[in-house]
Amino acid sequence: MTQNIVKILVVDDEPPIRKLLRVGLGTEGFLILEAPSAAIAREIMRDDRPDLVLLDLGLPDMSGHDLLTLWRSELIDLPVIILSSRTDESGIVKALELGADDYVTKPFGMKELAARIRVALRHKLQEQGEKPVFQTGELSVDLVKRIVRLKEHEIKLSPKEYDILRIMVQHAGKVLTHSFILNQIWGGMSDVQYLRVYVRQLRQKLEESPDQPFYILTETGVGYRLREPDS
Repeated sequence: MTQNIVKILVVDDEPPIRKLLRVGLGTEGFLILEAPSAAIAREIMRDDRPDLVLLDLGLPDMSGHDLLTLWRSELIDLPVIILSSRTDESGIVKALELGADDYVTKPFGMKELAARIRVALRHKLQEQGEKPVFQTGELSVDLVKRIVRLKEHEIKLSPKEYDILRIMVQHAGKVLTHSFILNQIWGGMSDVQYLRVYVRQLRQKLEESPDQPFYILTETGVGYRLREPDS
């Protein structure tokens, strides 16, 4: 990633969407590269490697899922944020499981999208030099000592509760699908209700108001997202 200017590749076949993103994200300080098709996106990826991709799933020459699969098979691991309709939960889940980092649904707010972009870029840097102590709000997790604190009070978690929180910490700010968490913790168990029970228990211990969570956020029909770390 360049030090000063972040290059974002927008892959979308709708000119109004590309113009909206070019203007809106340009005012946020990003340099926008545009591709109306998968073929052009692949050329830009080869010749002018961007720092992040905004990818629409409905492309004219190849599905966004297939393009993402191709890039990941070529070991192109830069962050990818999916641009999707609100009703396409299954498409979002599939894209996340194929290696997308996040998603936004159309119509989206430019400030929210810019914030998601910065979180995805920051998460990539954290993967390259992960800090042993995670901090967000009044919640801290020491990944080395396995100590969880809230408002400086140590919180006792069961082994499974801690494992779920650890996975979320390692991917903080990124949406994790139900199946991803189930596979990481239980080796592929498919009962989402089982996961919901543990998340409910975690919220009872970590959230001031478990029904209106501040830390462990629900992505409806998709999975969960842990609030991003403090800067």
